[in-house]
Amino acid sequence: APPGVPGMEAQLARIERETGRLNALIGQLLSLSHLESTKQLPDGQAVSLGEVVRELLPDMQFEAEGRNCRVFFQEFAPAAVQGNRELLGRAIENVIRNAIAYTAEGTAVEIRLEREERAGREFALLEVRDQGPGVPADGLKSIFRPFYRLDFSRQRSTGGYGVGLAITERAIRLHGGEVEAANAPEGGLIVSMRLPLAKG
Repeated sequence: APPGVPGMEAQLARIERETGRLNALIGQLLSLSHLESTKQLPDGQAVSLGEVVRELLPDMQFEAEGRNCRVFFQEFAPAAVQGNRELLGRAIENVIRNAIAYTAEGTAVEIRLEREERAGREFALLEVRDQGPGVPADGLKSIFRPFYRLDFSRQRSTGGYGVGLAITERAIRLHGGEVEAANAPEGGLIVSMRLPLAKG
């Protein structure tokens, strides 16, 4: 630091961190804008959701360790969906990151992949559960809106939801699926992503 300017290095480091956050936010906003204007996906491919989660796990586990928590993945059935691998990866990563941000220290974020049948159709069901404070019932749909903010501890701890879950909701919808959030009876939030299985 220049002589006579105490704390300059710390100030520069803080400015660099804030610049990085702003760049990330701008990137997310551009992604969201693009998704909102996209009517359908380009020709997709069969994507294994289990493979997508396993590719994300090393980074997610590293991030969780920084918050003194863990990430577990249970794949009860292989499930392939038709779509864009990168976009699906981003959608799933946003949900896992959100769960890591809100789960209590010393707990685990649990990821489950299974299949289910609804009205004669087969779906992949990917659930991400945290051990955090949950969300008030009237906010369960709103957390998928950009910059939704809560009035209690979730907001105080991290400042709200940003645009990550909004990107997830639009990406899953583009794949013909749906995403929903529910409070677990024992506590914590469960985000469920349901996608039609690829044919064949």
